[in-house]
Amino acid sequence: MHKVLIVDDRPEILRLLNVTLRDEFEVIQASDGATALALLDAHGAPLMLLDVMMAGPLGGLHVLELVKASRRHGHVHVAMLTARGQVIDIEEARARGADAYFTKPFSPTQVLQWVRDRLAGKPSPHDFTPP
Repeated sequence: MHKVLIVDDRPEILRLLNVTLRDEFEVIQASDGATALALLDAHGAPLMLLDVMMAGPLGGLHVLELVKASRRHGHVHVAMLTARGQVIDIEEARARGADAYFTKPFSPTQVLQWVRDRLAGKPSPHDFTPP
């Protein structure tokens, strides 16, 4: 069973995504960037759903950069989850290595389908670049 790391500082988002994904994937959750990086090291999830704006010193874009620059985790698929939906925000995430971008409120079924597609190596309409 594939692992999916969900990172968001809002418990309701963690719950929503956990309920959406848990029947098909092993879900790992973090509420801040530092914990997310530690869990990624410990569990090696191939895919991460990452909030852009989180409390603490490591925001989502910083975590994204660290993951994508890592020799160990650079292959991890990362979809950004955020309330920031301006074109400049989306382009910044893409430039930093995000694989997809979902604006809150997002459709849990669209996120689920993206996770399925990405882990199966299939293209998705939400991809910035094909897998």
